[in-house]
Amino acid sequence: MMKILFCHIRVTMALAFAFGITVVEAVAGDQNKPNILMIIVDDLNDWVGVMNAHPNTHTPNIDRLAEKGTLFTNAHAAAPLCGPTRAALLSGLRPSTTGIYGHNNYRTLTANPHIDEEYLLPRYVSRHGYKTLSTGKVFHEGSPPEAFDEVGLESRDFGPRPDHRIAYTPPEGQGTSTDWGAYPDSDEQMPDYVIAQWAAKQLLEDHDQPFFMSVGFIRPHVPWFVPQKWFDMHPLEQIVLPHHTERQFDDLPETALRFSELPQMPDMEWMLQEKRWEKSVQAYLASVTFVDHYVGVVLDALEASDYADNTIIVFFSDHGYHLGTKGIWAKHTLWEESTRIPMIIRRPGDTEPRRTHKPVNHMDIYPTVLALADLPPNPENEGQNLVPLLDDPEADGYHGSVTTHAYGNHSVRTERWRYIRYEDGSEELYDHWSDPNEWTNLAGIDHYADIIEKLAKYLPDHDEPWDANSGGGAGYNDYFRDLFERTRNDQ
Repeated sequence: MMKILFCHIRVTMALAFAFGITVVEAVAGDQNKPNILMIIVDDLNDWVGVMNAHPNTHTPNIDRLAEKGTLFTNAHAAAPLCGPTRAALLSGLRPSTTGIYGHNNYRTLTANPHIDEEYLLPRYVSRHGYKTLSTGKVFHEGSPPEAFDEVGLESRDFGPRPDHRIAYTPPEGQGTSTDWGAYPDSDEQMPDYVIAQWAAKQLLEDHDQPFFMSVGFIRPHVPWFVPQKWFDMHPLEQIVLPHHTERQFDDLPETALRFSELPQMPDMEWMLQEKRWEKSVQAYLASVTFVDHYVGVVLDALEASDYADNTIIVFFSDHGYHLGTKGIWAKHTLWEESTRIPMIIRRPGDTEPRRTHKPVNHMDIYPTVLALADLPPNPENEGQNLVPLLDDPEADGYHGSVTTHAYGNHSVRTERWRYIRYEDGSEELYDHWSDPNEWTNLAGIDHYADIIEKLAKYLPDHDEPWDANSGGGAGYNDYFRDLFERTRNDQ
């Protein structure tokens, strides 16, 4: 019945779009409508100054944005992988609803039977009178011209690389882009420089209608190559390493171990043997400081523009990243370092910092943007409107954030707990009040059975099978298909 209702609403709204020319033109000419600036940073975990997650972090520009906006300290990714999480936040539909668990491009995304192209966020706001602009990595493959009115850097570009590589040779798989070093000579050679300059130029131009601008920065996605000056800001002898303990996997289910054992990624044994841990952390921190600078270029341009007082800013990362926590140098786990993201929203007129610890998610961005812009809600959005939290950081109604990785695997994060259930029914439970590093799995202890029962209510009611078109990229789709097939065969 609900699906029929949604289909009816979709058809009704599509007809309204088709014949509501007068309404759309009226909105287009309304300069009182707020502009929307959406900034996405690739692979940025919680190592941001205002989140106090790492002592060596230097992010003055992201920090100053948080000083005049709402920082969501307990925000989490829809998926711990670039392709599915971007598909989810831009469509407003969870991976478990669409079956998009792997990488995708605009063609494969819009071929999904659950996704209407006109309901993707940039297309939706365009239908309601917004001029849409984009540059850099917004969708997984970049900024497709089919989705926006104007595009700067269309395709994602991870930047120049030197001829040499680190000495890690994967035993199987396609290999990894994990690499690092001081390269190239100047920022001007980096895609993030181009992305920031294009966005800044657009912000300083005149626009005859309200705009929706999405800016997708590349770093700190691997490879962690940035010019030497950014490394100099993080001297190697001052690097603080993440918490690590040898006893981290004794109480984990087999499926969790399979997630963490990606043969194409460096592991703790290799990092320690080759004495590269400090250098990898230094390179990540240098990449974070580098991209923070170019976030600042965009923010400075906005502040110098005619739109400074009438622009909503939504800043977030697509997912987190492990830098040795639990012995991993990667994303794609359902643990804290993969799912937790920095997220900041600043409304026009916000002048004081707000902090909320309520659990929120990528899925909440789409409905929140519509609410802030006073646009009609999209009835198919599966997230929550966060505007009440912008007004009151302790607002009720925000209790559980769900992250999905591949088919049938979900994590629920609340203010206190993380609960994970895998496709095979195995579980993990962590108490963040006493165990913020998630070292002790409490699942299976009778005392916590009632807590697990309550947390399980947040899990999706349905897991859509893999979308056949959701693949490509780095090959994670095939890898995880094989991974779970091996898991089933081993049982």
